[in-house]
Amino acid sequence: MKLRRSSLCVFLGFLVLFLSPPPSMAKFVVEKNSLTVTSPDDIKGTHDSAIGNFGIPQYGGSMAGNVLYPKDNKKGCKEFDEYGISFKSKPGALPTIVLLDRGNCFFALKVWNAQKAGASAVLVSDDIEEKLITMDTPEEDGSSAKYIENITIPSALIEKSFGEKLKVAISNGDMVNVNLDWREAVPHPDDRVEYELWTNSNDECGVKCDMLMEFVKDFKGAAQILEKGGYTQFTPHYITWYCPQAFTLSKQCKSQCINHGRYCAPDPEQDFSTGYDGKDVVIENLRQLCVFKVANETKKPWVWWDYVTDFQIRCPMKEKKYNKKCADAVIESLGLDIKKIERCMGDPNADSENPVLKEEQDAQVGKGSRGDVTILPTLVVNNRQYRGKLEKGAVMKAICAGFEETTEPAVCLSSDVETNECLENNGGCWQDKVANITACKDTFRGRVCECPLVDGVQFKGDGYTTCAGFI
Repeated sequence: MKLRRSSLCVFLGFLVLFLSPPPSMAKFVVEKNSLTVTSPDDIKGTHDSAIGNFGIPQYGGSMAGNVLYPKDNKKGCKEFDEYGISFKSKPGALPTIVLLDRGNCFFALKVWNAQKAGASAVLVSDDIEEKLITMDTPEEDGSSAKYIENITIPSALIEKSFGEKLKVAISNGDMVNVNLDWREAVPHPDDRVEYELWTNSNDECGVKCDMLMEFVKDFKGAAQILEKGGYTQFTPHYITWYCPQAFTLSKQCKSQCINHGRYCAPDPEQDFSTGYDGKDVVIENLRQLCVFKVANETKKPWVWWDYVTDFQIRCPMKEKKYNKKCADAVIESLGLDIKKIERCMGDPNADSENPVLKEEQDAQVGKGSRGDVTILPTLVVNNRQYRGKLEKGAVMKAICAGFEETTEPAVCLSSDVETNECLENNGGCWQDKVANITACKDTFRGRVCECPLVDGVQFKGDGYTTCAGFI
């Protein structure tokens, strides 16, 4: 049932009101990494910093660098080349970590401008004394989406008082060296990583939907390798909201909700006069949850990745194929039991709870070290919310950081998550240039110097200065 545009504002008010729990109940967790000042002596020590929710944090690794505070453009809201400022490190020098002030523009724009000027990482000093918050991306439009997508360096927010200490030291002419450490940003309690993706079947919500769909397609292969090998346990989740009881019979709620207002989703196009309704999205989200449950019962949970990627390709909204007929065709092609999936989904018109969706609403509430899930998409690794770009290589680093060192699977040592430190000066490791043999290996934790195995011969030595082969 389609609605006049005048109804849009009323129902969006419902969504804003019921998107999150009341402030007294909501739980938001700021994910942090460790920042240690190694010089000068008078400000040595370890501090918390809040990981930015864009760019690529170096999960599982660390970065030592020299902190610079620009004389001009201190907030980083303009391009630094306008001021003749470059942060590019000279050969052999430590990476440059740029300190900027909060205010006047988006966090992401500050980091983007610093990255273009050659920065390896960015610290943003808060402008008020408060608890650390997460630097999030702005609502993406055409202009911001392009640079957000291209941010590849890590960033973090630091407390105002700590930022002032760094500025004083720099103004005194001291060399300020710090070490950013992400090795404990993801806990690793056992030899299996558990992670979950809060996602959505809607493919018409703009830049974020496009990014999410692209990620699912790119990550599918790695996810299935990890799951089939027993290295990970993956669970998909879907956010729904409820309609206020006083409005369950309204046109708005009937259009956007199932089960008499208990489970709702926003209109896909944000236009009630055309296209699909929010309830269409809720039903497909429910179907995808049941695909996972049925596939999991057959000991093949990774089939969920096949279904969602095939559904995206074969059943897009813009081609008017986002419907049960197309979904059933995908399910049948994957050899899943359609009847079991339909029984799992239940009756969307029933005036009663749906057990599957009720479980999802309960799961949205934060538990332990994880905050409430209110933003799509959200990735959680070992019960910690992932911060950064939703991109295959970056996410693999976060998942691989969840394994104890030396226990990570081979896929964690693939080219997708290499740090490429061996490309410069052979990573400081031993090499035989004539035979084209090196002891340098790139891993997601950084480079390691280990004598290689060549044609069945294990070379031995310290990996840094010597390696010798013995038959």
